[in-house]
Amino acid sequence: MTDTKEEREKILYTLSTLCEFFQNRVQKGPYLEALREYDKNAKKWISYTYEQTAKKVLEWRKAFAKSGFSKGERVAMLLPNGVNAICFDQAALANCLIPVPLHAIDTPASSAFILSHSGASFLVTNKLSHWEKIKEAGFDLSNIKKVIVTDDDSPTSGVIEKLNSWLDAGKDQVQLPDGPTADDLACIVYTSGTTGRPKGVMLTHRNIASNVRSTLGHVNPDDGFKLLSFLPLSHMFERTCDYLALATGCTIVFNRSLQYLAEDFTIVKPDVLISVPRVYERIYAKLQETLKKGNPLKRKLFEWGVDVGWRDFCKRNKIPFKKTPLQVLDSTAGRALTKKISKMLMDRFGGELKVAISGGAALNGKAAKLFCGLGLPILQGYGMTETSPIIAGNKVLDNNPGTVGRLLKDVNVKIGENEEILVKGDLVMKGYWKQPEETQKIISPDGWLHTGDKGEFDEQGRLKIKGRIKEIIVTSTGEKISPVDIESAVEQNELIEQCFAVGDDKPYISVIVSLNLDAWKTFANKLGLDPSDPTSLLNHTVRQKILKRVKKACSMFPAYAVPRNAWPTLDEWTIDNGLQTPTLKLKRGPMVRKYRGVIESMYKGARA
Repeated sequence: MTDTKEEREKILYTLSTLCEFFQNRVQKGPYLEALREYDKNAKKWISYTYEQTAKKVLEWRKAFAKSGFSKGERVAMLLPNGVNAICFDQAALANCLIPVPLHAIDTPASSAFILSHSGASFLVTNKLSHWEKIKEAGFDLSNIKKVIVTDDDSPTSGVIEKLNSWLDAGKDQVQLPDGPTADDLACIVYTSGTTGRPKGVMLTHRNIASNVRSTLGHVNPDDGFKLLSFLPLSHMFERTCDYLALATGCTIVFNRSLQYLAEDFTIVKPDVLISVPRVYERIYAKLQETLKKGNPLKRKLFEWGVDVGWRDFCKRNKIPFKKTPLQVLDSTAGRALTKKISKMLMDRFGGELKVAISGGAALNGKAAKLFCGLGLPILQGYGMTETSPIIAGNKVLDNNPGTVGRLLKDVNVKIGENEEILVKGDLVMKGYWKQPEETQKIISPDGWLHTGDKGEFDEQGRLKIKGRIKEIIVTSTGEKISPVDIESAVEQNELIEQCFAVGDDKPYISVIVSLNLDAWKTFANKLGLDPSDPTSLLNHTVRQKILKRVKKACSMFPAYAVPRNAWPTLDEWTIDNGLQTPTLKLKRGPMVRKYRGVIESMYKGARA
């Protein structure tokens, strides 16, 4: 017999480590489906029950013990999301080792730095080529004792061994090490900062277990709920959500790749979706592009349906909204239309989505209105790696997308100097690995963590984020502007894929915009220009029309925050070329260095 949600939550408060969370669910529901992934060789989806997953975790535990790894050693993982990643993590935790997750889509140099800085003695990866490239990055990796490769076709030599042979060698291991305590490290997760070298955030079992328990007050899924996992497991948001899923008897289904995300939605039919704003905003942009190309009447009806749904959403959540004469039709034709459009949207996500969570950055207001108005109330939250990571979040029945919701249970927040959000509680990290000075800079002697974010509470007690203290453009006229707000607004235009705002110590704001290739071709052809000719991008008419779109997107901002110059490019800003973090945020330092000449020209008369 399964526990009620209330009983389940009470039980988790009696458990102190993430290993105990998992083993508790193995005992409570051994035959429930725990994990599901696509086997490329067999060309089919493979499922594992909680009991089967526990047996695989035990195999990994034995192999770790057989290899002689001792308590506190750092063991690194460079794997795509999948069963092996979960088994590695749970086994390492149970053996009191410290997982160090690497970003599966990061650069070899970044991975090499993390391995060297953390002093990791073990690495598991899916391809031998990953290890070969990491070795060439020029860092001291002499601490590595063993490299396990999950690809069966990889040759073995020296420290390199295939996963199956390593697991087989551990089968006769009888004695296993004692498990961890609440104060033992559960991971060292390196931050994906937009400037400088990443720092290793030390999180204990107490930190993460506390955050899982607190999150249940906002999101408490039923047994068997399916969660589609596609954010990297090196991202603390995904890690904690997966711990919560395994602690509550959910099924984690691993997305084949982002290339198949839309298809996997319809195959998996998830109940829960954890994502970053960029994914939702891309879906929003595609919808807008489709509508723009379609029948004008259908576009108007679609917009009306969204407006009707949005007003209903606002009424339920006590949010002020703009009134209109058309409201008299809301209860009849309007709601019927909204319902029909809503089904079309929900079908894109598989038709069974009950909870959609967005974190990592602010979701664009127009996208939030569309999704919430069409029956997919995205729950925005707020947190950071250093807080395990969730600090606040909206709820299904208490949701205001203009805020990041209410504080989680057992989380203390106060607004400090310069409107900075300060956090205190069991969720706050132990500190930065090997960087006590950096730890002292961010955590005060009395335990308050300085987030670097500006915020305030609204009249209902919800937290609102007002921007980064450091990520603020200060123009030569003294105006302070959040570049992220400008970029998010501009990226809603179907022609623009990415946007980078600049203007520090300059008289006005300018933007560099990376164009959508297909949209650019259509745009250029309409102007009688050759889209394959690089000079077409800098055509005066092209730049004027793009700037006009940029200004329209920013029309709701104060005049000083509206960009006055725009520079178009077809460059892609990605993780691979070092211009994005693994959480898809722009790295501002590298971007400024790459476009230094362009930025200078935009303030030397090269106006659009």
